[in-house]
Amino acid sequence: MTTAPRTQPPPVTALSRDDARRLALRAQGLLGAPDRRAGVGGVLRHLGAVQLDTISVLARSHELVPYARLGAVGRGAVEAAYWSDTHSFEYWSHAACILPIEEWPHFAFRRRAYRARGHRWHIMKDSERSCAAVLKRLTADGPLTTSELGGGRKGGEWWDWSETKIAVEWLLDTGQVVCTERRGWKRVYDLAERAVPDALLHDDLDDAECMRRLVAQAGAAMGVATRADLADYHRLKGEQVDAVIEGSGLVPVEVEGWGKPAWADPAALAAPPRGRHRTTLLSPFDSLIWDRPRTERIFGFAHRLEAYVPRPKRIHGYFAMPLLSGGRLVGRVDPAREGTTLIARQVSLQGPKAVRPMAQALHEAATWVGCDSVRLERCDDAALAEALRTELTHMSDRTG
Repeated sequence: MTTAPRTQPPPVTALSRDDARRLALRAQGLLGAPDRRAGVGGVLRHLGAVQLDTISVLARSHELVPYARLGAVGRGAVEAAYWSDTHSFEYWSHAACILPIEEWPHFAFRRRAYRARGHRWHIMKDSERSCAAVLKRLTADGPLTTSELGGGRKGGEWWDWSETKIAVEWLLDTGQVVCTERRGWKRVYDLAERAVPDALLHDDLDDAECMRRLVAQAGAAMGVATRADLADYHRLKGEQVDAVIEGSGLVPVEVEGWGKPAWADPAALAAPPRGRHRTTLLSPFDSLIWDRPRTERIFGFAHRLEAYVPRPKRIHGYFAMPLLSGGRLVGRVDPAREGTTLIARQVSLQGPKAVRPMAQALHEAATWVGCDSVRLERCDDAALAEALRTELTHMSDRTG
């Protein structure tokens, strides 16, 4: 009697904390030489999603993301790279995000889910008539904002949407309409049949195939990730990740100190991460740090956006931006602009070694947004504050 050979378990790769941190940095485009030839479009394709947000301090978050990776790329060039020649579309991923147009078919599962539910936040009085009216206007007049379609609000609070606004957002949710750009921060809507290339304009992929692709993409964009990390990247459910993880191409790994199963992109494991680290300020909505538990696990850095926290309860400021230097998060600053002066309203630093990187990051950011000076208002350590002011003065003198 012969015994069937036992199936061997998949190999498990053991990673140290530093291995995982470096894999994450390289996967996010913050370790190694930036791909300047691919530019902003390359950053978007590599990350798979760039989050949008209404807050603008130095610049809007979707501008800060490529800046952190490529340096002082022109802000006009950023917008053009996102929105020209059907390179991207806006849809619901981690939140409202700019997505590569190639990913359109992979969000079919979400469009189907909305259609099956029948509504999102608001319910129309006459959905058939309202949607038909919006589609007729877009067909006749081309891409339009909500205002051009007839107005977004009834006149009350921001969520008190007009029937037209509810209709066009529903058409966006379900894929008949696409947001093709932001103009003055207003969404510009067009028909999907005009905005999406013919080869991509389909919902042929079943839910499993969509989620398999999005889990694989998230894994590649993070380098190494837990189940919760993979789910959070495009806001999937844990059980959806479980259903497709084996076919995603990601491989199981063990990470020192994580205490949870993890998976890695095999391409990321094939070569050790090497190269130059970026010294830069990060948007709180940057995909390197948008998942707070993951950020604390990888960098030992607790960060929270306090823009919506009452002022007296804020610890680090309205829009505190973490400082990345040497592959670690070593401080944060709450910035503002006053004329041509960048103001560091509140700074926290993890020791003297973070002084020069903070000065460098503030100086570079100021130059990028057209400021010619930097003023420090407050630092949580008096000695470090003096050192930072001195370093900022030296940098200004060298470039003045």
